[in-house]
Amino acid sequence: MATANDLRKGMAISYNGDVAVVLDSQHRTPGNLRAFVQATLRSLRTGKSADVRFSSTEKIEVVPLTTKRMEYSYKDGEDYVYSDPETFETVTVTKEIVGDAANYLIENGSVTMTFVDDKAVQVEIPPSVVLTVTDAPDGIKGDSANNVMKSITMETGITVQAPLFIKTGEKIKIDTRTGKYMERA
Repeated sequence: MATANDLRKGMAISYNGDVAVVLDSQHRTPGNLRAFVQATLRSLRTGKSADVRFSSTEKIEVVPLTTKRMEYSYKDGEDYVYSDPETFETVTVTKEIVGDAANYLIENGSVTMTFVDDKAVQVEIPPSVVLTVTDAPDGIKGDSANNVMKSITMETGITVQAPLFIKTGEKIKIDTRTGKYMERA
C-alpha cells in the first residue's frame, strides 16, 4: 500500500468505497501543524470532483490504470465516440472527461485514453495537431510593420491568432497546450 505522499496527478485510488482519479495533489506543511496532502479527486461513479485532505502518512489503495491508443470517430449529441484501431471496438466518452481536448479533435485523430476497470477516465491529445483553416480574413496592406497577427477560425470551430500570410484552406500546426499557432503544415 502507498501513502498519501505518493499521490500524483492521473493516479486512480480507492476512496470511500469508490474509485477516484487524482486531478491534482499538493503536499503542505503549515507553520506548527503536521504535514498533510491536499488532493482534488474525481469520483468515477458520480463524476463529481472534491477536495480531500489526507494525513501525509495515511495509507491509500492505488487502483491500476491501463492506457490505449484510440482514434476519434464522431460526436454523438454531447458525447464523443472513439474506436480502437486494432479491434474496432467503440468507446463513448462524456464531454466532462474530454474537456478542452474537444477543441482539437478531428476525425480519425489519434489520442491516448486512460482506463480504470474498463471505464475511460482521461483523454490525452498529442502536444500539437494539424488543422485546416476555414475562415481567414485578408490582411490589410501596410499592416506588416511588425509581427502582426489576425484571428482565424479552424475546422473544429476554435479561433487562434496567426500571421497575416495564412489563408483559408491552408493547414497549420497548433500547440494544444497553449492553443497558439506554431507553423504551416
